[in-house]
Amino acid sequence: MSDSLKEISVKVEHTPPDPNRNGQDKETVSLYEAQKKIYPRSVKGVFNNWRVLFVLGTQLVFLGLPWLTWGGRQAVHFDLISRKFFIFGLTIWPQDFVYLAALLMSCAFGLFVWTTIAGRLWCGYSCPQTVYTEIMLWIEHWVEGDRNKRIKLDKEPMSLRKARLKLTSHGLMILFSLWTGFSLVGYFTPIRDLVRAMPTFDYGPWESFWMFFYAGFTYLLAGFMREQVCKYMCPYARFQSVMFDEDTLVISYDEKRGEPRGARKKGADFKEMGLGSCVNCGICVQVCPVGIDIRNGLQYECIGCAACIDACDEVMDKVGYPRGLIRYTTEGAMEGKYPEKDIPKRLKRPRVVMYMLVLMLVLGAAATSLALRKPFKVDIIRDRASLVRETDAGWLENSYTIKIINTTERDQQFKISVEGLPDIKLAADTRQVKVKATETESVGVRVQADPQYATKGSHEIHFIVETVATPPLRVEEKSSFIGE
Repeated sequence: MSDSLKEISVKVEHTPPDPNRNGQDKETVSLYEAQKKIYPRSVKGVFNNWRVLFVLGTQLVFLGLPWLTWGGRQAVHFDLISRKFFIFGLTIWPQDFVYLAALLMSCAFGLFVWTTIAGRLWCGYSCPQTVYTEIMLWIEHWVEGDRNKRIKLDKEPMSLRKARLKLTSHGLMILFSLWTGFSLVGYFTPIRDLVRAMPTFDYGPWESFWMFFYAGFTYLLAGFMREQVCKYMCPYARFQSVMFDEDTLVISYDEKRGEPRGARKKGADFKEMGLGSCVNCGICVQVCPVGIDIRNGLQYECIGCAACIDACDEVMDKVGYPRGLIRYTTEGAMEGKYPEKDIPKRLKRPRVVMYMLVLMLVLGAAATSLALRKPFKVDIIRDRASLVRETDAGWLENSYTIKIINTTERDQQFKISVEGLPDIKLAADTRQVKVKATETESVGVRVQADPQYATKGSHEIHFIVETVATPPLRVEEKSSFIGE
């Protein structure tokens, strides 16, 4: 990729040798760059509209899902106490956490695919840090004014007006942060219960902790640290270049067209002046939320938000030049290896295909498993306290506990049978059981076998649990019968 990928600057302070210190020279290395507050300028354009849409969409989902109901309960509820996750009509049990692994793998490979194709679009449009920072900037702009007014306000000495504006903007940020923390806890404790407990603040210690913990970090990261999180804390910024290649779609400045930069009067022939299309207005830097100059080439701080594209296109429109001085393109296209119209054809390259194949395999396996998933689960536990006993009729008997987990939203009736030895049977009073919706029922059963077949040692048997409903669904679990 571009050789202009920036690295963290290292400041070295070296003390000249002092003959009186016997060679004990000092060398101070500073790896920390003091934060310089960035005041992003507001921008309008196609990509800004997409960012607004993604901000509103992600928050509508996050803040709104806990309020939806499904079958008389909260549609999305992660019930840690009962160890059940309710996601609309699907109930996830601890035994189903393989689906969580599939989800995490899908997210990872989905991110790999998208980054290889189009760079850091996730960071620029949907990352929570970006989304919350954008919302905090909206609050600042609404209360304190545009970029120039915010800069001027921060330079002013403290006054009643400045205190009022700062308290208002930060008060709104804190309220929004508390709302996000409240909504997060609402996924684990029914949100309507949280609302009813609000007047008296009758919350448990863990509910209170996570509410304020999430709200506090939202306020800290999005209200103060902002781009510092993306530049220094987020690992994605560091390893993204591993997934980039010359065919990755990234935001690029057309240096051949734009250089040399320089101011000019509107309508002047800039070519006769020996200038390029860039008027050196600096607006592309002013709108950047991480404060970089895209004209210096691709940098690891760039989050791909395309604010600079909207800003530059607006300037090009004003001076009457074609759009696209800053645009989404690939390094290969910029170097003239192929025309930009052929960029979609580069999606068939091996890296993208491999990522896509792995992603499709994971998604396909998870979808197939969900489609074939039985609406109940069975677990067999043999009573080891009493291995075998003889009944009055002379049969040998083992005791077992059968756990039946009803994973559906309706009550189910089950019948139990056993096979594996000739004439093996269950005691008559343990052949059927009813399990309520999303509940677990433990049933003690006694298995009886003829001593002539159940000889000394362990014999493999199979329990069959079937639903009474039509068509019947069957689960078979292996166990062992101890003879004597």
